[in-house]
Amino acid sequence: MRWSEFSEKECVDLVNGEKLGNFSRADLTFHPHTGKIESILIPVSASWFKKNTHKVELSWKMIKKVGPEMIIVNTAFKHGSDQD
Repeated sequence: MRWSEFSEKECVDLVNGEKLGNFSRADLTFHPHTGKIESILIPVSASWFKKNTHKVELSWKMIKKVGPEMIIVNTAFKHGSDQD
């Protein structure tokens, strides 16, 4: 899947069903030696005027399902854990 297709999808948290936003303005972090994606940084605004914007970091391993319109992530999954 190309990033242009991925970025159009809505991100939803499996734990509480909350919409985290979409990936259109997200930043990616890469492993310096392998070049693999490590995490996605999604900007989240706390107000309509986008004054209070912060970024939510999602590990690539948190992604559980990519559907036609949304991506399901499990925010309960921690970086160093071996659970799926």
